[in-house]
Amino acid sequence: MESVQAIKQRFGIIGNDAKLNRAIEKAMQVAPTDISVLVTGESGVGKESIPKIIHQLSHRKHGKYIAVNCGAIPEGTIDSELFGHEKGAFTGATQTRSGYFEVADGGTIFLDEVGELPLTTQVRLLRVLENGEFIKVGSSKVQKTNVRIVAATNVNMFEAIKKEKFREDLFYRLSTVDIHLPALRERRDDIHLLFRKFASDFAIKYKMPTVKLTDEAIGLLLKYRWNGNIRQLRNVAEQISILEQNRSINGATLQKYLPDAGNNLPAVINSTKSESDFSNEREILYKVLFDMKSDLNDLKKLTMELMKSGDASDVQKENEQLIQKIYGDSDSDAFEESESSSVEVLSIPEHTEASDELIVDTEDKYHFAEEIEEEETLSLQDKELELIKKSLERHKGKRKLAAAELGISERTLYRKIKQYDL
Repeated sequence: MESVQAIKQRFGIIGNDAKLNRAIEKAMQVAPTDISVLVTGESGVGKESIPKIIHQLSHRKHGKYIAVNCGAIPEGTIDSELFGHEKGAFTGATQTRSGYFEVADGGTIFLDEVGELPLTTQVRLLRVLENGEFIKVGSSKVQKTNVRIVAATNVNMFEAIKKEKFREDLFYRLSTVDIHLPALRERRDDIHLLFRKFASDFAIKYKMPTVKLTDEAIGLLLKYRWNGNIRQLRNVAEQISILEQNRSINGATLQKYLPDAGNNLPAVINSTKSESDFSNEREILYKVLFDMKSDLNDLKKLTMELMKSGDASDVQKENEQLIQKIYGDSDSDAFEESESSSVEVLSIPEHTEASDELIVDTEDKYHFAEEIEEEETLSLQDKELELIKKSLERHKGKRKLAAAELGISERTLYRKIKQYDL
């Protein structure tokens, strides 16, 4: 068996990273078998090299090798591309066509970006993986094929399964062996080596001297995040080789070709709240307000009873119990301190001979308290109805604008409109 170094030279793979070497070793080990392989890794890390290694080191190396980019084929035609179609199967099908699985019989098919496959196509692919059978579009005849499938994706497959965008059974059938290629930022020692290789290749291609980086530029090259991985590094090397007259590249020059080179801070993930979170918070707030309103109404009723009867001792005890209920043990002292200034109506004098005067003197207050009580008994539903009416009138019946003003979703507003028969 060839060594890892020999395989890298044969397929033009640059780098000495341990994770990269391990991925190549796994490809060499599974190549003689027919088991399915799933290659994972970010876009631009060179996933297309692994299926080539597997095919060339397998007993299928004399058969066809077909690479299919699943994300580039429209959903309406991908079944026809993969499995073929019969004449007249759909508009434009003027003749029978063989699909990739029929053409590659005895060889290898590389399904790049397999995570982009439609669910209906995933069902067909699962059948091929399980028993090697497929049916052309517009046909009822079952056909057999003997192909080795190597798939690749940059999608988080567990997230895709959770969102029901990818079949779980197909994922486990494809990933009998999982080969992961590391991102370029995880291969720091290989970055400058790759840049020099690309710069040398472009110097030969465009017949010009090779560009070289200063120590400052090398430091910047190694610190950069490289979200586009090897593909991005290659593009930067090509741009510099063509556009720069000076063949010695310093840090300031290199930085012009690196977008956001000074801003490699980690991104904030999931910083926004969902609509359901805000809805739950509103429900809790409404409950607290209802409880407070109920307690305050009880306090007012007790005060009114005292003003009518003048019996201070029993009512005072009930007041203290209510205060304890509203403010709790820890805040009772603070409440007593602020009692005289903020809740004067709860300062209850002892019953004296002048109690008749108290009732006479507080006649206006008694009348005022009755008005307050009557006003407070207005239900929250009535207030809500009034707010919705005013908002809809203000926005001339436009529910979207009214919902935004009220701080609720348009769907919730629609439900309220039906509820109140507006």
